[in-house]
Amino acid sequence: MKNPTIAYLALGSNQGDKLQFLQKAVRAIFKKIGEITAVSSIYKTPALGFEGEDFLNACLAVKTRFSAEQTLTKLLEIEDVLGRRRTNSEVYENRVIDLDLIFFENEIISSEKLVVPHPRMQERKFVLFPLEDIAGTFQHPVLKKTVNQLTEETRDNSEIEKTTGKLEIPKQQLNSYNYLAIEGNIGAGKTSLVTMISQDFKAKLITERFKDNPFLPKFYKDQARYAFPLEMSFLADRYQQLLDDISQFDLFNDFVVADYDVYKSLIFAKVTLQEEEYSLYKKLFNIMYKDLAKPDLYVYLYQNTERLLQNIKKRGRKYEQDIPSDYLERINNGYLEFIKTQHHLNVKIIDISELDFVNYREDYLKMLEAING
Repeated sequence: MKNPTIAYLALGSNQGDKLQFLQKAVRAIFKKIGEITAVSSIYKTPALGFEGEDFLNACLAVKTRFSAEQTLTKLLEIEDVLGRRRTNSEVYENRVIDLDLIFFENEIISSEKLVVPHPRMQERKFVLFPLEDIAGTFQHPVLKKTVNQLTEETRDNSEIEKTTGKLEIPKQQLNSYNYLAIEGNIGAGKTSLVTMISQDFKAKLITERFKDNPFLPKFYKDQARYAFPLEMSFLADRYQQLLDDISQFDLFNDFVVADYDVYKSLIFAKVTLQEEEYSLYKKLFNIMYKDLAKPDLYVYLYQNTERLLQNIKKRGRKYEQDIPSDYLERINNGYLEFIKTQHHLNVKIIDISELDFVNYREDYLKMLEAING
């Protein structure tokens, strides 16, 4: 999972209800690109290079998981939705909304579609003044000067006026939890989701250490032979990890998010083991797990089998490529049967079959809303 990047954006409008167009752009950026971490004051400037109404200008800092190229594409889509109609003319013109990518942290990009940092930002008061509000000490990665220095040195002598208008910043929210467990079938996306939540809400992250299990590739080739040693090794590993990890945190003060719950072992074991094996396994399970902390909220991500198989193929783990669809269906049924019996747990089932919260931020926000709901 890519760590979020801070992008600095410039917004401008000189048509219609300018403040409302800026506000609509802010909301769209929040929904499509990322969390807005800072917003400048709004500045009024004259049209530059053509006859037109005055502009209102502002700058934003946005925390995004998309690349610079993806961010630019989404900015152009937002302009289009808000009514901007670009022409092939190189002459400046009136526009209901103008969105520019100024900095993408310290990245330096030069391509046919995108140049970052913006090549003329140091020549424009309508960019420098609002940018100084939110990133005055940020150093231009090419010019090696801070925004403060560039503002002092700019040769742009056009008029600029700070207005009393304000832009509201939408907030992404998550209810107050101490221990949140996200569960799901193989390939459901639970690790991606908990990683995103941990990054956005400063949560302590616990992810399952399954990659080093020597029995897992063997199990997918011969389930009958390797089911019991696999489940026993998982039982020991998960027990040890949860003891180690959770003991580091104060569950009354820390926010902990995990991509599995203590009962995962029991669910998989019931699907994979013979009756006698499962009976022995369950006795050991009850002894080992009875004193471990339980989550405040248990979320199960339901994903249809077809999408699970697509996700498994896409992530490319060799030993998973031959997982049969009926095995995934049995695992899903095992989870649902387990959930029905856990009256002491606070459980939410979220159908994500039509969602892609990694590639579409709108879907990620829907996930947060569903968890909160």
